[in-house]
Order: sequence, then structure tokens, then C-alpha cells
Amino acid sequence: MTDVKDKVARLRRAYAPHEHRPLGGYLVSMSSYAAVTAALAGLVKATGRQVPERPATADVVLLGIATHKLSRLLAKDAVTSPLRAPFTRYDRPIGSGEVIEQVRDQGSSTRHAIGELLSCPFCLAVWVATGFTGGLVLAPRLTRLVATGLTAVAASDFLQLAYAVAQRAAEGGGRDDED
Repeated sequence: MTDVKDKVARLRRAYAPHEHRPLGGYLVSMSSYAAVTAALAGLVKATGRQVPERPATADVVLLGIATHKLSRLLAKDAVTSPLRAPFTRYDRPIGSGEVIEQVRDQGSSTRHAIGELLSCPFCLAVWVATGFTGGLVLAPRLTRLVATGLTAVAASDFLQLAYAVAQRAAEGGGRDDED
């Protein structure tokens, strides 16, 4: 085991000699993802569920929007910050109920890698999409229901932002007419 750790440490130093990159933590993260994916595949096989040859376009769109919303909710929402707190440090709010957090550099490389994963909606989307995809095979009705709810929230978010932009334009337009 020490030999493997030494090799990983040498590889990390060769890969990024001037910056800390938690390659060991990334390996743990990738291994965890592979294990979750394998477990989903095993569950699909054990239950005898049929995997669709080609997912319906409507499902792809629904899950795509739901993946965006759930990934963003988990990675950036102020309310979900307790989930990220062991791995990140609060920096500042960025509006619309979202926060910016910094990954904690102290501690293990696994903690750092998890912090990067949990605070990055793009990184987290792979995990969320995998869960939704497995759910679509294992429990399609429930998965579509949950995805529909998240898609409705995403649509509402965009409408709230559009409304705020329109409101600012109307207020700004009124001031320009008076000048």
C-alpha cells in the first residue's frame, strides 16, 4: 500500500509540480462513481428491467433540464450548504439564493476532491444524470415525476430572472424618459 501511495505522490508531483492537485482524491471519486454505476447496472440486471434501445427525446430533454436544476441546487444553493460545509468554505453570496464557496485545501486529497465535486454543478451533473438515467430504467414513473418537478423549478427560475430583467428595464426606461 505504501508503494502505491509513493507512486501516486510521485505522479502528482510530476503532473503538477507547482500546484496541489488531489489526484488520489480524484481516483477515490472516480472509483466511487464506477462503483455506483456498476451497482445501478447490477440492479437493472437483477430486476430484469429492459434498457431502452433509444431513450425518448422527451425523456432526454426532461432529464437534461432536471439534471441542470438538481446539480445547481446541490452545488450552489444556500440551503444545501450544510451538505458542502465539511468540504468547502463560504466565500460570498452571488444572488438568487446561491453562494460561492472555496474548496478546503487543508486535510486529505479525498476531502479536496469531494469539495471540488460538490461545489461544481458541471462536475456534479455527471453523477446526477447517472442517477436519473438509472432511475428511468428502474422506476420510470417516479423518475419522470421528480424530473418534472425539478424542470418546473428550473423554468420558474428562468421566468423569475426574466421578470427581474424586464422590471429593471421598465424602471430604467421610465427614468430615461424623464431626463
